[in-house]
Amino acid sequence: TSERDRKMTILLTPFMSCSAKLPIYSFFVSVFFPGKGGLIMSALYLFGILMGILVAFLYRSTLFQGEPVPFVMELPPYRLPTAKTLTMHVWEKLKDFLTKAGTVLLGASVVVWALQYFDFSFHHVQDSSQSILGVIGTAIAPVFQPLGFGDWRSSVSLLSGLIAREQVVSSLGILYGASGAGLTAALQAVYSPAGAYAFMTFALLFIPCIAAVTTIRREMNSGKWTVFALGFQAVVAYLVTFVVYQLGRLLMLVF
Repeated sequence: TSERDRKMTILLTPFMSCSAKLPIYSFFVSVFFPGKGGLIMSALYLFGILMGILVAFLYRSTLFQGEPVPFVMELPPYRLPTAKTLTMHVWEKLKDFLTKAGTVLLGASVVVWALQYFDFSFHHVQDSSQSILGVIGTAIAPVFQPLGFGDWRSSVSLLSGLIAREQVVSSLGILYGASGAGLTAALQAVYSPAGAYAFMTFALLFIPCIAAVTTIRREMNSGKWTVFALGFQAVVAYLVTFVVYQLGRLLMLVF
């Protein structure tokens, strides 16, 4: 492929859903859209693909103009998987998750928990809204208010998702100080169904985790391109989520 096509692929990939976003989808679907999990999650996956296609057309007409280069790829022969191959692949994925859960996710959860209980003077606080995370979240929460999730804890959970997307759900549990039915009730008191769907949309389109950002920086070999990619994706995520939330509110009023 050409250098132009390679760069476009790198910039478009973060718009697609990855397995790290599944915990967010499955959790919010179970809380706000029970019985509609397949429909909602399929819609999110298709929406990510649609956004990638639309952004690709935008890039081709602006930053990456020119004639497309023919793409030729030799496909390997397809064979039925054996039990040994299947077991090896499952074990590799499971091992990667356990390693990540025992290091990155555990460490991030500890940091979130600690920052929730201390202020900037490192004094213990009784009210979590006065903690380091509370102050930061309260400062940025108005930015997300038009998107349907202006609660400071939602804002902080999105920031923690920059470390790893799987961290968002566990951060919500820590920040709300609840789990199971308690967390469900707490979220239902803060989010409307339109706001919950908007939150999932924002998680789909927002800046990817640090690992993906590092990969973009390495593959693009340019700090300017990396900053552009992150800024553009943040703007797209915000504008699209705003439209999704407002349409969702309108549909709720009509029906």
